[in-house]
Amino acid sequence: MTELMNKLMLAGTALAEEAAGTAAAAGEEIPPMNTALAMIIQLLPMILIFVVFYFMLIRPQRKKDKEAKEMLNSLKVGDHITTIGGINATITGIKDQTLTVELGAPGTQTKTLMSIERWAVRNVNQLSVANDSETLI
Repeated sequence: MTELMNKLMLAGTALAEEAAGTAAAAGEEIPPMNTALAMIIQLLPMILIFVVFYFMLIRPQRKKDKEAKEMLNSLKVGDHITTIGGINATITGIKDQTLTVELGAPGTQTKTLMSIERWAVRNVNQLSVANDSETLI
């Protein structure tokens, strides 16, 4: 990227020197460099940096945020979730932005109900079904 910018600046400088040399050889006065072209050449590196930042940082973060928002909006009763605190639970009730979850391993008698906020969900866990010869997801 920097090589491209250096080449562009060198090309602009070479063109200006060539025009100045041609004008000096002909005995003419050297015309001032076009101010609009000079401004564009100066702003070009900043524009290129912004484009690189957009495609490498801003766009992927927006995509990740969109996926997280869709995951939170698609929560339903019976989903097995992991919270941002690392608690594994099953959703038993949903009311606006509050989820009621049940803690405890499946098949045990001791279950604990807990209320958490929707934003506290890190991800929805996929249940795996174990067979004698293979594991299905």
